[in-house]
Amino acid sequence: MNSAPGGIVHLCDRTPQVSGAEMVAALVPPPQFDTATFETYRADAHYPSQQQAKDLLMAFSTGTAPARGGLFRRAKKVPELKPGVYLDGGFGVGKTHLLAAIYHAVPARRKYFGSFIEYTALVGALGYQKTVELFRGAALLCIDEFELDDPGDTMVMTRLLGELVPGGTRLAATSNTPPNALGEGRFAAQDFLREIHAMAASFQTVRIDGTDYRQRAIDGHARVWDPASYGAAIEEAGAGGTVSDDPFAGLVAHLASVHPSRYIRLLDGVDVIGLREVAQFDDQSAALRFVAFVDRAYDAQVPIRATGLPLDDVFSEEMLAGGYRKKYLRAISRLVALTHS
Repeated sequence: MNSAPGGIVHLCDRTPQVSGAEMVAALVPPPQFDTATFETYRADAHYPSQQQAKDLLMAFSTGTAPARGGLFRRAKKVPELKPGVYLDGGFGVGKTHLLAAIYHAVPARRKYFGSFIEYTALVGALGYQKTVELFRGAALLCIDEFELDDPGDTMVMTRLLGELVPGGTRLAATSNTPPNALGEGRFAAQDFLREIHAMAASFQTVRIDGTDYRQRAIDGHARVWDPASYGAAIEEAGAGGTVSDDPFAGLVAHLASVHPSRYIRLLDGVDVIGLREVAQFDDQSAALRFVAFVDRAYDAQVPIRATGLPLDDVFSEEMLAGGYRKKYLRAISRLVALTHS
């Protein structure tokens, strides 16, 4: 990230611009996963699927089938590895850590790691054909948070992957939903469903069970500051670094004028995010933009200080019962962690 002058800044005043070249350069794991490896992934013994996933993904990274049997036992014939692995599981079970471990373990110069929204934004910036040419021949594409807010974006992405696989590109993706179930309850267009099933054929689904590691050491609720303690926290953070200070409603409105692919640039040089007078969402589009912002803040590991409503209560019961439930729950998990960091 670019450095920002110390003191207090306002995210609502920032209008970041990102070039296609900068987007490509940013397709690497987030800073918190710079050194993620299979060795540093701690599988929970209570959930055997975690160790099983780790073993399979280590084999995927080397292009070999997982070891089977003992030294003198005849090796069993194992099915050929598919060109893609799809990590399916709940929140905080280490999917992104394992995805980054794959990225670091694959010995190739041309490999990329990004969120679904970063790839679709790149297509928008460069055009579909130029994006295909950019990635053609790459050894690996890692796609974090493969989710469906827009069937058009998903069809573009699945077609892009379909063009890359025949050239030898391997794929690794994460989601909270198995590939054949993507879009269930939201989209039913025949073309869309056909694209999803075509993509699913290229992936081996790897289920990872477990409890959210972000919730293990905290009380499960977002921390709230009263106005006086908030002001003191912002002043203290501004004295030693750069802190943002914005009204929650103002930031939410500003996010509508910034493309989600640029949200990470809103946070350039920011050490702490300050939000005043947090309130519950009554508009789903605004809520989804905030989720994308939270994802980028979490990637950058920028702590949040907030007044008003606890941030784990910003999504209404109606929203949590709808088609974006898993996305909102993931955001809540991350918000809780960031208010305690």
